Amino acid sequence: MNRRNAIVSLLLAVLTVSMVPCWAAEQPKLILQITVDALRGDLPTRFPKMLGQGGFEYLLEDGIHFTNAHYQHANTETVVGHASLATGAVPALHGMVANVWFDRELDRLVYNIEDFDSNLLSTYADVNAKTEIDPTQKVAKVDGRSPQNIQATTFSDELAVHFAGQSKIFAVSVKDRGAVTLAGQSGKAFWFSKALNEFVSTTYYYDEYPSWVVEFNGGKPALAYADKSWELMHPREQYLFGDADDREYETDFPGFGRTFPHAYGQADDKYFGTKLTLGPAGDVLTLAFAKTLLLNEDLGQDEVPDYLAISFSSTDYVGHLFGASSLETEDNIAHLDRTLADLFAFIDQQVGLKNTLVVLSADHGQPEMPGYLDELGIHTGHIFDTEALDKAPAMEALKKQFGIGEELIQEYFTPYLYLNNELIREMGLDQAEVERAVAREMVKFKGVATAVSSSALRTANLPDTELMRLILNNFHPKRSGDIYLVLEPNVYINDFDGLVVASTHGSPWRYDTSVPVFFAGAGLSSATVHRAITPYDIAPTLSACLKIKAPSGAFGEPLAEVLGK
Repeated sequence: MNRRNAIVSLLLAVLTVSMVPCWAAEQPKLILQITVDALRGDLPTRFPKMLGQGGFEYLLEDGIHFTNAHYQHANTETVVGHASLATGAVPALHGMVANVWFDRELDRLVYNIEDFDSNLLSTYADVNAKTEIDPTQKVAKVDGRSPQNIQATTFSDELAVHFAGQSKIFAVSVKDRGAVTLAGQSGKAFWFSKALNEFVSTTYYYDEYPSWVVEFNGGKPALAYADKSWELMHPREQYLFGDADDREYETDFPGFGRTFPHAYGQADDKYFGTKLTLGPAGDVLTLAFAKTLLLNEDLGQDEVPDYLAISFSSTDYVGHLFGASSLETEDNIAHLDRTLADLFAFIDQQVGLKNTLVVLSADHGQPEMPGYLDELGIHTGHIFDTEALDKAPAMEALKKQFGIGEELIQEYFTPYLYLNNELIREMGLDQAEVERAVAREMVKFKGVATAVSSSALRTANLPDTELMRLILNNFHPKRSGDIYLVLEPNVYINDFDGLVVASTHGSPWRYDTSVPVFFAGAGLSSATVHRAITPYDIAPTLSACLKIKAPSGAFGEPLAEVLGK
């Protein structure tokens, strides 16, 4: 046994003395999986003055807190992380390599959970209307959503298999991709439509909504925020960033502003639904729907374990607009803490926390705003301009070398460059040679840390470094582009769902891979664990606690501290 393993074994032995394992307790009636979008690993404890009782305090004092959890894939985007949490697999195995990818066979951009055969169900939408593809466009506008693109089973799928379909399985989020991934193929997913201001689903899950969904949406809870604002929860002097509200590098979303209070606007404002998700209101609405769901679907009320996944999205939106070190993020954490306290109290009342196995983590971390780092004298690089790549002198010289007179880089969709492969074939050029040549030129660009060709990834002809392993874990031969582009730390592409923002996640650097992992409830005793783990360990751990088989592509291992072994 090497020194590291000996230390880990000793630490586990000490921890096990005071821990009650999940398998020693009665089988939980409910598995509650909480995902907080962009909750970087340090954020639950960064603002202790903002925390009350029963929220993060419950997880920190009564749960098992893993402080050193990092993803092992390079593209830390929303769907990639959610699918990894659901399946316990890296994107190379579950296939969700990015929020969007360019499909060579379809010759268009694909949204990760799009499904033309599953139409949006809504009070207002025609569910029989089929989405048509405009052949002149590279992007298909489709409202249909389903898990059909996920290429591995989820924990929720395995729960359904083991208990012969008797487990009730649901997932709720503001983001469609936050709900669909965790519900898997066997569950039912709901998400918030910013256009309709209601929670929606598709014909993949229902022919028509249950009456309780119609009643909830009919009550129009989102409209309660009309003409109101996101206000600070506490007096300004209590905040670490209380004097840093108005900073020019923060995003000034029209009508929402850079400073408190942030107005949600009128209900007929076309951006009203969007503004609700840019602050704590989105999480509160998500919780209200989840509570209504739990009551009406009788979750956790019999001997067959049920599953409820809730993905809270506000932390991500706030981070994109205002940064991790901002008054907005600090106050959002205060609101999130109260939302979690409300959730845990409700679960305790309806099911009992002793009967509920709770796990909380995040789909990715988040960076700091470049402007904030600049204020502290920390070098941040610059905003990276992807539009200039093909027109740069180095690329023009490369095209001349290969005799190419038109664009060689066909598309860039984070994190992949897509080359003009049809042109490469027509000219009789060697695809691998062109990819390698372009990758060599890419690393000469300011702000690029490395560029790796898909030809090299297919043959695994790579240096054995942590960065290369993360890139390889993200590689899918049919969905990944021709070159994986890694920007240097704190260099950003300032685009988020079409909105110009000051920072975006998606890198392989530690601030983006870092997430918290908490297990609580179901008789577990408290512990703080500092050894390195991965979020892929969550699904196999849940499977081990329930004594069911792990998901088909599970990459992680059950966590000994939760199992008490």
